[in-house]
Amino acid sequence: MADKVPVVGFPPAQTNASFDRLQNLVEAFKKKFGCEPEFFGRAPGRVNLIGEHIDYCGYSVLPMAIEQDVVIAVAPTESQDILLSNVKSDVYSDFVFNANNVDINNDTPQWQNYFQCGFLGLVEHLKIQSAVRGMKCMVDGTVPGSSGLSSSSALVCCAALVTMHANGKSLPKDELADMCARCERYIGTQGGGMDQAISLMAKKGTAKLIEFNPLKATDVYLPDGISFVISNSCVEMNKAATSEFNTRVLECRIATQILAKKKGLEWASFQRLGEVQKALNLSLPQAVDLVSHTLHKEPYTRAEVCQILEMKEEDFVNKVLSAKTAQVQTFKLFQRATHVFSEAGRVLSFKRICDEADSEAPQKLGTLMNESHRSCRDMYECSCTELDNLVNICLESGALGSRLTGAGWGGCAVSMVPTKEVMNFLVKVKKNFYEKEPSRAGKVGTALFATQPGSGALIYLPTTASG
Repeated sequence: MADKVPVVGFPPAQTNASFDRLQNLVEAFKKKFGCEPEFFGRAPGRVNLIGEHIDYCGYSVLPMAIEQDVVIAVAPTESQDILLSNVKSDVYSDFVFNANNVDINNDTPQWQNYFQCGFLGLVEHLKIQSAVRGMKCMVDGTVPGSSGLSSSSALVCCAALVTMHANGKSLPKDELADMCARCERYIGTQGGGMDQAISLMAKKGTAKLIEFNPLKATDVYLPDGISFVISNSCVEMNKAATSEFNTRVLECRIATQILAKKKGLEWASFQRLGEVQKALNLSLPQAVDLVSHTLHKEPYTRAEVCQILEMKEEDFVNKVLSAKTAQVQTFKLFQRATHVFSEAGRVLSFKRICDEADSEAPQKLGTLMNESHRSCRDMYECSCTELDNLVNICLESGALGSRLTGAGWGGCAVSMVPTKEVMNFLVKVKKNFYEKEPSRAGKVGTALFATQPGSGALIYLPTTASG
C-alpha cells in the first residue's frame, strides 16, 4: 500500500507550547471567520545537511525535517472562493481568490502566491477545477522566512495538503511531493524537489537520503552524541524574487549540453548533469575529471555558447533563457559543474559513513560539511560575507563541521556539534556573531537553535483543540 499523509487527532506528543499555539490559531480563526476550523494541515521546514544545489541536476540530497513548520486551520465552504488570512496579520495581508481565477505573481511574489501554487497544482493534478470546494484558511508559520529553511516550500506543501483533504482526496506522499515540486515552478523557481520531498516524507528521528527520477526516500540514522545547530545569518534571500538561483540552474543546464555535445551525445535532449554522467557511464570522480579536461575556467560568453551548440543567439535567448535570466551575459560552467559532481559524491560519502557508524564518523562527517561549504562559497558562489563569517565562528566555537544550508546568498548555516558541547557552543556563537552586531542581537532568540530530525507533514483533526 502506498504511504499516504497520516490523518490523526491532535498530535499525541503534544507539548504545552504546541497546544497553546493551536489554541491561538483556533481563536484567530474564530475571530476572523466566525466559525470553528474543521481540520488542520501541517508541513515542516527542513535543513539540508549536505547536497546543495544538486537536486535539480538529478542528484541525491540528504536533508532532515525540523520542528518549525507551517500550520493551516481550514473550514471548507460550498463556494469556490479561497479566503486566506495569517496569524501575523500585521505582516501578511488578507487575500481572497477564486478557484477558477488563480493569478500567481512571479515578478514580486507575496506569501499568498505560494499558497496559490500548492492549491493550483493539486487542483490541476486531480483535475477537479469544476468541483473544487472553497476554503476559509488561517495560516501560522514558525519557519523563518528567506532563511534557507524552506518556509516557502512548507507553505506550498501545506496548501496542497489542505486542498486535497478539503476535497476528500488522498494521494501517496511521493506523488504529492513530486506534484508540489512541479507546481512551485509557477512562481518562477526552477528548483529540484528536495524541499517538498522531505517536508512530506520525513520521519522523526532520522534524516533522509532523497533520490529523484523516481522519487525515493531512505532513512539515514545519524551518529549518536551529535546535534545539529541552525544559526541564521540574518541576511534574507528570496530565491523566487532574484535571478541568482535561476542563473545557477541555467548554468548547469548549459554545462550539461556542452559536455554532452563534446562527447558526441544527442546533446539537445540532456537537461541535467546527472544524465550526462549516466549516459557516459562515469563515476563521480571521473565526471569531475571530465569537467576539468573539457570546460575552461574562464566564464563563457553567450556568443561562445552559441558557437559551441551551433545555435543562433536569437534562439538561445528565446529557448534557453527565461524572464529571470534574460540579462545574463556570461556563464561559469567549469565552476558550477565541478561543484555539482563533487557535492554529489559528498552526499554518498555522508550516507556511507552514517551507515558504517564507526567511532570516527562525526569527524568524517564534519570534514565533508566543511568541504561542502568551501565548494558552495568558491565554486558555486552562493554564499555571502555574513554567512562565511558565521560559518567560521561556528567552527571556532566547537562545531565539527559547518556549512551554509538552503539556496544560500544569505539564510542559515547548519553546524554539527557534540551534544554535550551544545550549550557552550550556543553561548560562544551568540557572543561572537549576534551580540557584535546590534541589528542581530534582538533576533538571536529565533535565529540560533539546536534541532533534531523531525516528523513530516500530516492532517490533524481538532479533537481537543477547542477543548
